[in-house]
Amino acid sequence: MPEDALACCAPLVTEPMSTEQAAQVARLLKVLGDPVRVRLLSMVLAGEGREACACDLLPAFELSQPTISHHLKVLHEAGLLDREKRGVWVYWRARPEALEALARLFSDVLAPGVTA
Repeated sequence: MPEDALACCAPLVTEPMSTEQAAQVARLLKVLGDPVRVRLLSMVLAGEGREACACDLLPAFELSQPTISHHLKVLHEAGLLDREKRGVWVYWRARPEALEALARLFSDVLAPGVTA
C-alpha cells in the first residue's frame, strides 16, 4: 500500500469516494481487522515515545516470533508503523501522520450535537 494511501481521501461525509480510494481504505481497514495487529499497534502507541522493541512485544503473545514479525511487517507495509534496527533488535514506531489521516477519514461522521 502506498505511504500516502489515505492522503487522497477526504472525510467520508465530504464527498463519495472513488472506487480506487475505497479500495485503498478497505485494504487498510482489512489490516486493522486482525486482533493481533490491533493489539501490536496499541502496544507500540502505548510505548514510551510511541515506540516498542520487538523484544518487548514477543512475550505478550502466545505466537511464534515469525508470526509476530509477519503481523508487524503487514502494519509496516500498510504505512502504520516505521521500523529501525538497533543492534540485533528492531524498534517499531507509530507513524502519526498515517493515524491522523485515518482519524480524519472518520471525522465529522456524526452531525454536530449527535451522539452515538
